[in-house]
Amino acid sequence: MAICKLRPCEPHRPGKTRVQALCAFSTLAPPDVKQDLWKLLSNMVQDDVSSAVKKDICILEYGDHLYNRLGHDPDKHEYIRQKLRELGRLLLCSRKMTSMKTIQEHIQPSNFINVVQAVKELAGYDGRTGAYKRPSLALKIGYSLTKISMLVESRANLQKDYSAAKEARTFRKVYETRWNENISAASLRTLHESRWNQPQLLPFTKDVQTLHCYLDEKQKHFSAKLSTEISAQSWSQLAKVTLTQVILFNRRRAGEVSKMPMTAYLSNNTTDLQDDILEALTSLEKKLCQHFRRIEIRGKRGRKVPVLLTPAMQHTLDLLTSKRQECGVPQENGYLFARPFALTCYRGSDSLRYYAQACGAKSPESLTSTKLRKQTGTLSQVLNLSNTELDQLAGFLGHDIRVHRQFYRLPEGTLQLAKISKVLLALEKGRLKDFKGKSLDDISIDPEENVHTDSDSNSDPESEPDEAYRSTTEESNVTPNERDDPSELHVDGPSPQQIPKPQSTKRKQKSPKKGKGRQPVKKKPWKKEEVLAVEKHMMSFITTCRVPRKSDCEDCLKKEKVALKNRNWSAVKFYIKNRITALKRRV
Repeated sequence: MAICKLRPCEPHRPGKTRVQALCAFSTLAPPDVKQDLWKLLSNMVQDDVSSAVKKDICILEYGDHLYNRLGHDPDKHEYIRQKLRELGRLLLCSRKMTSMKTIQEHIQPSNFINVVQAVKELAGYDGRTGAYKRPSLALKIGYSLTKISMLVESRANLQKDYSAAKEARTFRKVYETRWNENISAASLRTLHESRWNQPQLLPFTKDVQTLHCYLDEKQKHFSAKLSTEISAQSWSQLAKVTLTQVILFNRRRAGEVSKMPMTAYLSNNTTDLQDDILEALTSLEKKLCQHFRRIEIRGKRGRKVPVLLTPAMQHTLDLLTSKRQECGVPQENGYLFARPFALTCYRGSDSLRYYAQACGAKSPESLTSTKLRKQTGTLSQVLNLSNTELDQLAGFLGHDIRVHRQFYRLPEGTLQLAKISKVLLALEKGRLKDFKGKSLDDISIDPEENVHTDSDSNSDPESEPDEAYRSTTEESNVTPNERDDPSELHVDGPSPQQIPKPQSTKRKQKSPKKGKGRQPVKKKPWKKEEVLAVEKHMMSFITTCRVPRKSDCEDCLKKEKVALKNRNWSAVKFYIKNRITALKRRV
């Protein structure tokens, strides 16, 4: 093998090499193993695990099953090798601990306890804490063993070996009954607890805008460069920028856009709107339909997902398409974002990660396709979307509406801080009944509001509780019935006639104590024009039993400078507080 002279010297690491893979592929494949599957297995790391995989009949049968389903996609080959290596590691662990020598012995009901012990050892189970070091590995092996038991049963039925088929069915019954308590429960608990108190990073809007602007500049620069200088380097630079732009704009999964076929872009998939449909659209929506181009590609689980292209993206992709062969892209390469001199495509995740770092974003690690998609689904809840509109958004993102509601929602911590805390505050302050019939969004409660009790009745610097209201009704000799037209005096809330007021009862005034302590305060009776001025702007606080803040009281004073010239913000606040107290006592 040729070795680059400029390559830095590195210590030799054991593992897969190209020569070892070629030597492994040169050996004859077993008679029941396909040549393509054997080539896939030959690309494994040549060690004890790969040797165990190639020699076990059940593992090879399981590999053939996976290859028949997923082998058409080269990106799934690594997944197939991973699943087979998991079983190979289990087999080696079982041989050290138990008498089991093959995977088929693992699906015998009599060996179930031995299988559980081997899986716990392989996944790093700690008996003291009841946790796993590799909990997902234990779960994956359980799924693989269940699938192998089905394959063994079907093969035994074809060969009329009904005793083996019965053993496989019995193993699944034991698995369904006992696997959860022995393996799955602790594994899932370990997985869930590991996610507790983990920060949920969503991209900052400023970072997304920064990345958009940076990509637009690079797209213009590389387009001009490719137009004047035709080279593989210029083509690859423009292809990676455009790939990142399409992922970022559409919030698509990086792998879906990376593997976009050339035929999908060249197809004449133009959306011609009928006249009846155009009548249902606004003028802006009609312009948007003419502005964007829509392409349908293969998404996760074979779903059809759309991709929208702006005119700038279309111009760039037309330039890339016209310069493919001149820049060294093989004709056999069917990917739109293909690599020059190769049959593969560029990885969208790598391109997005590179430009997120290069654009100078504040939090580049949050600019991934997964987090961008989650940001779209999460922030969409700020909008008041109908069920039909939510279905459309979920369909565009390429997932089910149930997934959208379960995972693409506001972070749980934010919900509890912003929403549920309102209920707890209302319970603490004894005001939950005041919000009867309201949703969480309609509840408005100030966390800095003090909980007032009867013992706080002397806290008003200018008037006692009920004293301000009593002075209004007694000393000013103003009653609600004597007002000419109450509807003209109240902007918000019900009229004063509808608000019950406390009965005027005389109290014995206590003589002030001598010495230190609180000194008596001279009370200022509230005049009729002062009461009307406060009620004009602050009646909503009285009707909803909410004590206003300082800023609310100051706004009232600014609007009624003449009527309230002898009052300060605290006097207005405690007047409202006294009215609320009187209202609650009557209720």
